[in-house]
Amino acid sequence: MPISSGLAPTPVSNLACLARVTSLLGMTAFVAACGFPEALKPASRAALASSSLPPAKAFSEARPQPPQRSNRDMARDFLDLHFKLEGGTDLPVFTRFEGPIRLRVAGTPSSSFLRDLNLVLSRLDQEAGISIQRVSSGPAEITLQAVTRRAIHRALPKAACFVVPNVTSLSELRRKRRSPETDWSKLRSRERLAVFVPTDVSPQEARDCLHEELAQAIGPLNDLYRLSDSVFNDDNVHTVLTGFDMLMLRATYAPELRTGMSRAEVAAALPALLARLNPAGESLASEALPATPRSWIDAIETALGPGSSLSSRKRAANRAVLLARDLGWHDHRRAYSHYVLGRMIQSSEPDLAQRHFQTGLDFLSQRHNSALHEALIRPRMAAYDIARGNGEAALQRINPVHAVAAQHENASLLAEALLIKAEALDLLGQFATANRVRLDSLGWARYGFGPDWAVHSKVREVADLRP
Repeated sequence: MPISSGLAPTPVSNLACLARVTSLLGMTAFVAACGFPEALKPASRAALASSSLPPAKAFSEARPQPPQRSNRDMARDFLDLHFKLEGGTDLPVFTRFEGPIRLRVAGTPSSSFLRDLNLVLSRLDQEAGISIQRVSSGPAEITLQAVTRRAIHRALPKAACFVVPNVTSLSELRRKRRSPETDWSKLRSRERLAVFVPTDVSPQEARDCLHEELAQAIGPLNDLYRLSDSVFNDDNVHTVLTGFDMLMLRATYAPELRTGMSRAEVAAALPALLARLNPAGESLASEALPATPRSWIDAIETALGPGSSLSSRKRAANRAVLLARDLGWHDHRRAYSHYVLGRMIQSSEPDLAQRHFQTGLDFLSQRHNSALHEALIRPRMAAYDIARGNGEAALQRINPVHAVAAQHENASLLAEALLIKAEALDLLGQFATANRVRLDSLGWARYGFGPDWAVHSKVREVADLRP
């Protein structure tokens, strides 16, 4: 699943950057010795893994869930999202675009990327009331640069995608890298900026970057681990803009606010503003979660980030679990701590990892709207069942994931869930159904994992779980 990474403390370090990985299982492979008579199998998995693949599938419409929290809590979220940067730096004034927003695409975007861009622009217009006009030439407030991963890494080695104020290209960024113009903390108005998104990644990864970076280009700059229903969260559980995100963006461009307002001025305007935009949130009781301390964030980032040994990452994950326990958390962050530790130890201590995953599910079951968080844990637990030949248990674990992954437009999660379901059905002797499910997974895998070799690799990885 996607992970976040910190950046060196330069002016550009205040950018919202993501580093994403696509494998949700990551288990060491088990030898696949199927043990079934060949006459009973409509098609072998080996043949499937080496055959040509169908076209990539795509989600046709968004189905975001409306925000489910108190307006009082969301007012606090709005302030923390707009008046702080990820590293903790305070922002003195509120900023947004004050005039028309024009967007120009540069570089080498794929047809899939352009389709996803049109979809998210349509959503922003319909759900957030923000009209962004596509232009092919002339001045543009936002330049969307479709570039290679290598080009991005040369600019910011730990970033997968990012947004920078007052530039239009990577060459201009290099010239202004240490200039106050590219420092978000010194920004007092938004005039022009550039969003850099990789093109040589899976369609889903490019889309996920597009959603978060475009949202931060026009709206909040911060990420908060306490948000369970937002892309503005470095756990990257949500990969497309949510109902909460659209409310935050709609509020950002409400007539009650303007660039240059102080935190106190925005805070004074928010209660009436949110009551107008989200009347349902007025009757909900406050369930404000405590702030996330830097010690827990550092532990999670060490566990998931590059540059540390496996033993160091395991220690960091264990530290996150202990910190979450000592802080008395019972929310999604406590569950996430156990999930991360389970990932770290799954290959060496699979039984203990399974207990950590179950603990994560237990905490999530106490929270409402936790289906997507649960859906990220279930494939790992189902993989454990497959490896032990328990097809029925794997099927029960994985079945709830399909609808959740589809609702949240997570093709890689959906594809993997379908592949695991197929293995479970094979274990139960339902070979024809298993192959239909496996074939259905391939179009989603094309969107979620990208190139043919990545799809074939995922098919083999899941198949190799079989005892």
